[in-house]
Amino acid sequence: MNAPEPLTAEELAEIEEIAQAATPGPWYVRQLDDDFAMSLVAISTVPDTGLGERWPAFDHHQIVATTLVQQPRYADVADERWDENAHFIASARHVVPLLIAEIRRLNRLLEAKDEEAGAS
Repeated sequence: MNAPEPLTAEELAEIEEIAQAATPGPWYVRQLDDDFAMSLVAISTVPDTGLGERWPAFDHHQIVATTLVQQPRYADVADERWDENAHFIASARHVVPLLIAEIRRLNRLLEAKDEEAGAS
């Protein structure tokens, strides 16, 4: 398998812009339930309470995304990885900016090393 081409500064800036435009974090996984969206696995701006709140006992303005809305089946991925997908999405809010910063840090190290080699 061939290694992918390095990200350009423009591509990295585009990824950063997308991350910055998203709802501020942190994001959390919540297990919710109601008569209209049974077994709702959601990504939220507030932590899960462990109570499996039923609407209207939770504020729909806190929900960023869902990975499962079982009844009716609005969101229901075939491989049934609702919780795993929710954890991935929620963690991406924090991890993507960290990865961008790390790539930039490593790029600076490479540039410094190249400058040292060029000065020799």
